Amino acid sequence: MSAVPSAAAPRSSLRTFAVRAQSRARLVCFPHAGGGAGAYRMWGFDAPWDVEVAAVQYPGREDRFAEPPVSVMSDLADAIGTDLLREATARPERVTVLFGHSMGASVAYETARRLTAAGHPPAALVVSGQPAPHRTRGGALHRAGDAELLADVQRLGGTSAGVLGHDALLRALLPTIRSDYRLIETYRPRPGRRLGAPVTVLYADDDPEVDAAEAAAWREVTDGPCDVGVFSGGHFYLEQQREAVLARVVARVRAALPAAGAAWPSLP
Repeated sequence: MSAVPSAAAPRSSLRTFAVRAQSRARLVCFPHAGGGAGAYRMWGFDAPWDVEVAAVQYPGREDRFAEPPVSVMSDLADAIGTDLLREATARPERVTVLFGHSMGASVAYETARRLTAAGHPPAALVVSGQPAPHRTRGGALHRAGDAELLADVQRLGGTSAGVLGHDALLRALLPTIRSDYRLIETYRPRPGRRLGAPVTVLYADDDPEVDAAEAAAWREVTDGPCDVGVFSGGHFYLEQQREAVLARVVARVRAALPAAGAAWPSLP
C-alpha cells in the first residue's frame, strides 16, 4: 500500500516584496480596513539593507481574493500569530517589529499579545491612526447600506479614485470592506497581560479617527516605554509623508535591536 501524502503546509499570510538576505530585523506591516499587502510594497524597496519589510495579506484581497474575509479579530490574529511563530523559527537571530495602521494597528496589537503569550514577543510595536484598544469607538457602518459604507471609505481618503469610480471592482471588493468594518467595529480587547515591548504611537493632527488623548492611551497597553509622534495631515497621512513615516518607523526598529539582544556577524 502506498503511503498517504502529507497535507501541504498552508501558505503564509506574509508577503515580502524585497528580500533582505542580510537583514537584522523584520518589520511586519498590517494594512488598514479594505487594504492589502500591496499597500506596503514601496516600503519594502525603500527600507534600508538591514531591515526587511513583510506585509500581512488578509484573506479576501489581492492574491487571497478567493478566500472568504475574516470578520472576527481573534480568528485573524490567531492565524497571523501562527504564521509569524512558524517563520520566526527559520531566523531566530532576526528580531521582529510589528507596524499597523488604522484597523491594522489593532490587529498588530492583538498579534503582539499572542506572540508574547507564546514566549516570542515582538521587539517593538508601532501603531498608527487608531485609538488605544480600550478606547475603541465601535460603530455600526458594517450594517449600513452600500452607499453609506462607501461614503465612509471615500471620507477617509485611502482608496484611489480609480477604484471608487469602477463600479464592477467596487462590487467585488465591497464584501471584504464590509467584513473589515465589522471586524474593527465589533472588536473589544479581552483581559490579559500587558505587553512588555516598547510601543510607538503615530497619528495625524487632522485625523477624525483618533485624537491626542486616544493616541496617548496606548501607554496603558505596555509595561515598556511608549512614545507618541504627531504628523500633519488626515487619516492617511502616511501616504503623503511616506518617507518621513518610514524613517520614524525604521528608527524604532533599529532602537529595538540592542534591547532584543540581536547578535550580528561581522562581514568578511
